[in-house]
Amino acid sequence: MPALICGSIAFDNIMVFQDRFKNHILPDKIHMLNVSFLVPELRREFGGCAGNIAYNLSMIGGDPLPMATVGRDFAHYGAWMDRCGIDRRCIREVPDTLTAQAFITTDLDDNQITAFHPGAMSFSHENRVADAGEIEIGIVAPDGRDGMVQHAAQLRAAGVPFIFDPGQGMPMFDGDDLLQFIEQATWVAVNDYEAQVLQERTGLDPEAVAQRVEACIVTRGAEGAYVYTADERIEIPPAKPQAVTDPTGCGDAFRAGLLYGLMNELPWTTTGRIASLLGALKIEQNGTQNHTVTRDTFARLYEENFGQSLSW
Repeated sequence: MPALICGSIAFDNIMVFQDRFKNHILPDKIHMLNVSFLVPELRREFGGCAGNIAYNLSMIGGDPLPMATVGRDFAHYGAWMDRCGIDRRCIREVPDTLTAQAFITTDLDDNQITAFHPGAMSFSHENRVADAGEIEIGIVAPDGRDGMVQHAAQLRAAGVPFIFDPGQGMPMFDGDDLLQFIEQATWVAVNDYEAQVLQERTGLDPEAVAQRVEACIVTRGAEGAYVYTADERIEIPPAKPQAVTDPTGCGDAFRAGLLYGLMNELPWTTTGRIASLLGALKIEQNGTQNHTVTRDTFARLYEENFGQSLSW
């Protein structure tokens, strides 16, 4: 049975400004800001949390089923998903909308100005978990607010274990909302910054969250990750990328590894390392779905990074 991946589908429009914003923004004029940046470099990438997680899970032999809402401009993305062999029966097109889109301009100091249009993502609550049929596991990743709330409740009501992954959706929820998600979820996955925000809003540190779920996973960038269970904290070492090119989407790749390990009942030490290696492979390439690896190569890289063979 597949993993239901509730989250966003989006286009990432990435532009590079060959100068520094500070050279063109006058501090005493920000109340009447009117600037234009010439961006000779432009990439349009497939993105969104559901799309990214599904891509990574499929790449290593998992069975993803993304659930998302998209707009009338989705055809090109849909064709890409078909080429990747990703089931899109739970992708709903919303008439008269555009697929969610991020417009990111980066300068030479790696500062970013981002505008995000949610588009069809705002209708994610129109998808129902029951429409997916039989599923083994789920994840509630960043999406429209109502969609995240309803999909978590529907997964819990259906008795389907799932990961709660608030990600960039964290600002939409107050402490009571987050406590409700934790009570419904089987696992919680956050990065170290999100873990701090979660603690400030709920009063629960990762150890306390782990007393309410089966595990709380906290990613720590280049330092690896911690898996907190009710009894212990398991340290997951980082995998070493050949190059650090683009961190965008590394968290989604990591979560695909978590899903794979959980679906195959692997121990946390193995699951965490699979997730860590997927994140490292992603960071080597621009964009969130441009990295590729075969299962044989993945197993070899796993052994090179962690000094142990991969039994999967």
